[in-house]
Amino acid sequence: MTTTQTTPREQLNIVIVGHVDHGKSTLLGRLYADTGSLPTGKLEKVQAICRQQGKEFEYAFLFDAFLEEQEQGVTIDTARTFFNWNGRQYIIIDAPGHKEFLKNMISGAARAEAALLVIDAVEGVREQSKKHGYLLSLLGVKQVAVVVNKMDLVSYRQDVFQGIEKEYREFLAQLKVVPERVVPVSAKLGDNLVERGTAMTWYTGPTVLETLDLFKKETARAEQPLRFPVQDVYKFDARRIVAGRITSGRLKVGDRLVFSPSNKAANIKSIEAFNVEPPPTEGQTGQSIGITLDEQIFIERGEIASHEDEIPLVSTAFRANVFWLGRRPLEYCRRYLLRLATREVDCEVAIIHRIVNAADLDQRQGGNAVGRNEVADLTLRTKSPLVFDPYSAFEATGRFVLVDGYDISGGGIVTEMVHDEQEFLRNEARRRDFAWVKGEVGGEERAQHYGHRAAIVLFTGAAHTGKSFLARKLEALLVAEGRHAYLLDAENLRRGLDADLSHSNEADAIEMVRRYGEVARLLIDTGLIVVSTTNPFGLPPHKVVQAIRTLVHPAPVIAVHMSKTDEEPPPTTDLHFAGPKDFDAEARRIIEELKRRGVLAHAIGAKPTFQYSI
Repeated sequence: MTTTQTTPREQLNIVIVGHVDHGKSTLLGRLYADTGSLPTGKLEKVQAICRQQGKEFEYAFLFDAFLEEQEQGVTIDTARTFFNWNGRQYIIIDAPGHKEFLKNMISGAARAEAALLVIDAVEGVREQSKKHGYLLSLLGVKQVAVVVNKMDLVSYRQDVFQGIEKEYREFLAQLKVVPERVVPVSAKLGDNLVERGTAMTWYTGPTVLETLDLFKKETARAEQPLRFPVQDVYKFDARRIVAGRITSGRLKVGDRLVFSPSNKAANIKSIEAFNVEPPPTEGQTGQSIGITLDEQIFIERGEIASHEDEIPLVSTAFRANVFWLGRRPLEYCRRYLLRLATREVDCEVAIIHRIVNAADLDQRQGGNAVGRNEVADLTLRTKSPLVFDPYSAFEATGRFVLVDGYDISGGGIVTEMVHDEQEFLRNEARRRDFAWVKGEVGGEERAQHYGHRAAIVLFTGAAHTGKSFLARKLEALLVAEGRHAYLLDAENLRRGLDADLSHSNEADAIEMVRRYGEVARLLIDTGLIVVSTTNPFGLPPHKVVQAIRTLVHPAPVIAVHMSKTDEEPPPTTDLHFAGPKDFDAEARRIIEELKRRGVLAHAIGAKPTFQYSI
């Protein structure tokens, strides 16, 4: 068949998977030939070569020749070919190995939007067919069609086809993958590829080409909700310019933006672009721009701006599929650096659900380590809240890398959010911040006036460890230096706020922490450095610290743990003092930490541009 091709209106990335002997190359070669996608004379040339060499012509030879042709002068991965049909360009991804395909998918170099799974009708559903289905489920490819090839070798029997369809559908259902169509074909003879044959009149569904046409194009990034990761915040003249690259959606002057995870919100006052006159009033997907806001809110690198009605997910835990390339194994409970968009945060592996060897797709359940060139279904836990989206919905904010030491050692895609213990408090804080009635003086102005930013120094530890004494010493030193500090003792709050709580269950304890955090949030808004000792409220110290951090975010919370012995401190601890004897020295260490974190200016009277250290 020859057809006149026009400029395609859109592109669709299709991955084709199947056992090496199940006829992928034959299917693709016949598809290119029957759609008129081969260069002029290519079919005849390959047929002539076969005659000269005395071997039977196979359509698989056309695919190999077409791949070689497209490699010349076209800068694309050698595992990708393309053809145009019915106003759409199909990019066919046929990685030479599972490992290469996985790396491409995770890096975004070959983002598959749909898949064809090829099964040999003679062999039926084999272990390799199941492994390929599992591979696609790992990568979040939801649009799947199954092609049962070589139907001519089973005499086009309907019962053989139906048996394969039933078995494979049942297997894919376990992976939550629902094939949209199962098509019986003979790639060699062309039955049901581009046109229907006469041998399978019992099949009334679409051909392979019609199946490709029925795959839906993903929503263009420009039409998706806004995602604007903050690259940095610059002071230019009297303006604070929030810079970054729009990864999806669009924005314009006057839009109200919410920055996650801080929940800070403001309207866009202007859009800044280098050497552009007049200044633009809109920003589109893919543009690197700067914006100014109508309020001087404090935001930092790594936050993601969105519109109010379509904010991304926030959690300290999520499930992901990770491809590991590190020299050392990816180990359970070991700390790594995670980079997602412009955010960097410490993380650890909380659960290893399944591990797959990328070379042969052999899989095993659980384990404590993921080896090189293995893919794992994991739950990752981050030290602080992370903003993300499922990879299936947003590529840029659903893909991340893992750093081991100084080396990028793995990449992954987010498959789903895991609800953490702070979700309720995080939602409460978001609702509170959205409705917060602001005064005329903002946090930036208070910081410039006081010479420091607002923060909390939170002391945890058992009784008789000296935490109250050190807290009072720190408050006195800060005030003596001219800082605006206030001691917030948990006992004072307990008497005033928890009269209606029974302390008989964890829910009451969490409610007490919430009330405590709300009072701390009010003091933070005044620009104070809050020095606070905590009552455990019946909860482990690290849960109290996490809750307070959630409620006052993005103001820094420096957690100081006090103990009588050199014990292992809680994981949320910033500074640990074991039985200190020189409280003046320890208070000075805390002050140095406040300076390092960008809370304190190094000298009173200085008017620097403050920047918190993450």
